[in-house]
Amino acid sequence: MALENYIRDIQDFPKQGILFKDITPMLLDPIGRQECLDLLLSQLQNRGINKVVGVESRGFFFGILLAEALNVGFVPVRKPKKLPFTTISASYDLEYGSDTLEIHTDAIQKGDKVLIHDDVLATGGTAKAVCELVERLGGEIIQLNFLMELTFLEGRAKLGDKEIFAALTY
Repeated sequence: MALENYIRDIQDFPKQGILFKDITPMLLDPIGRQECLDLLLSQLQNRGINKVVGVESRGFFFGILLAEALNVGFVPVRKPKKLPFTTISASYDLEYGSDTLEIHTDAIQKGDKVLIHDDVLATGGTAKAVCELVERLGGEIIQLNFLMELTFLEGRAKLGDKEIFAALTY
């Protein structure tokens, strides 16, 4: 089955006017999940990646699978006051508000080659904030990858010349 068949549209979630792309049908199906993982991994062989950064919370699902498949460390980026150790933070705007993300200060070492993973590239605010966190800690971003990109929101433009891969585009 085509990957897009595993994505369900939910109108007016989390608020009026938003068409939410629900990935839970893909998570429920082991074949769809593996097909998506294989596609995300297809762009990452021999890239020297040694950390995968997954963005709260839906970026954790495939982020940990990517780290496992690449045999590298996994770094969670979370909302404020969710991580127990010393953190740095970055704030960002998104299509329906604003927020802040945090990362442990010891999660990325200078020179680490980092893959950033999240479920959706929308306006680019979240991804830009995560890039800022990784780079402040000395990491080199090898690629940002996403389950899907909402191209009409032009989030890619906020990310400069960073390499971006999305399994699906809308």
